[in-house]
Amino acid sequence: MTPTAAATNAANAANTAAAAVHTALVGLPRVVDLLAARAEEHDREGTFPYQGIEVAHEAGLLTLTVGPRHGGAGLGLLDTVQLLSRLARGDASVALLTAQTLLLHAEQARTAAWPAGLYRRLLTESRRGPALVATVRAAAAVTAERDAEGWLLTGRLTGVPGAEALAWLAVLARTAGPEPHTGLFLIRGDSPGVEIDPNPELLGLRATAAHDVLLDAVRVGPGAAVGLTPADGPPGEAARTTAAWRDLALAAVQLGTALAARDWLVRHLRQAGPVEGRGRLGLAELECSLIGAEELLYGVAARVDRADATALDRTGAARLLVDRTVATAVQQAVTLAGAAGLSRRHPLERHLRDALSARAYALPEELVLERLARSVVD
Repeated sequence: MTPTAAATNAANAANTAAAAVHTALVGLPRVVDLLAARAEEHDREGTFPYQGIEVAHEAGLLTLTVGPRHGGAGLGLLDTVQLLSRLARGDASVALLTAQTLLLHAEQARTAAWPAGLYRRLLTESRRGPALVATVRAAAAVTAERDAEGWLLTGRLTGVPGAEALAWLAVLARTAGPEPHTGLFLIRGDSPGVEIDPNPELLGLRATAAHDVLLDAVRVGPGAAVGLTPADGPPGEAARTTAAWRDLALAAVQLGTALAARDWLVRHLRQAGPVEGRGRLGLAELECSLIGAEELLYGVAARVDRADATALDRTGAARLLVDRTVATAVQQAVTLAGAAGLSRRHPLERHLRDALSARAYALPEELVLERLARSVVD
């Protein structure tokens, strides 16, 4: 291929990717409305939002972070968190499930960790229909035993969003033996030995169907174990970037939940007439806090996109601050709404449960704070 032809192909690919992003974003308001229309039903019944995931797939949202080398748009972190925050205004559960898949494709674009053949298979499945993926970092809970044919994984994964509908699981596990290693083991969701243990009593994000996944000697081929490194070794730059994307993606889902609560509160207060007095000032306080959270989230995401190394060390703190702001803001919205705020007839109490439940998928606060303390005083 001549340099001119190569340049033309690259330009055509870039134009195609840009068009895909434009089409997806233009259709996003419709997707959000469709998700919101059924969010209460899925929350009440604890059912998985298959229709919502299909809508997200048809809109091209599940693969926007696929890298350019595979014909994808390669969406950056800032655009990704903005997308997720908007999606969560319709249904936080669908936004969280979408985030898992977008994070996997973004990591593959950066690191090419998945073997080429397996990733091509995932992309083929993604073209045929929704192919949800979850990366579960549970090295302490899953053991990988080596044998002549590859690996056997045994353990229990607790509260995996989308467990019943995952095409693939990327499980961080620890190898057995005197010199243990950790790495990602790629498992088909329908592999023999994979069993779903339902957890119907979720408080919030109930539509994620975050059930436990039991792994009973699940066979993993030798080519589906990637990134094996000595256990307890320091994380590399790639791992820090992956953690940064996860921190801010989760924060974006939280922010979208709070914005949905704000939107409902405004409509509720306006129904009684002009918003004045305590309600007016309270709403202004709430808006002020959400503006701060949004600026923090988007600002740090933009710095990560610019490869600002210091930003990688601040995403955990940013996520923690957004989480706290969201929890306070939604509780404030409940207070301003009065009795209606805790009625099952209205979505505000669902937004509160979702905001509190999302914290379970992030690094515990004490670990984030310990890392910050270490950076300051040690």
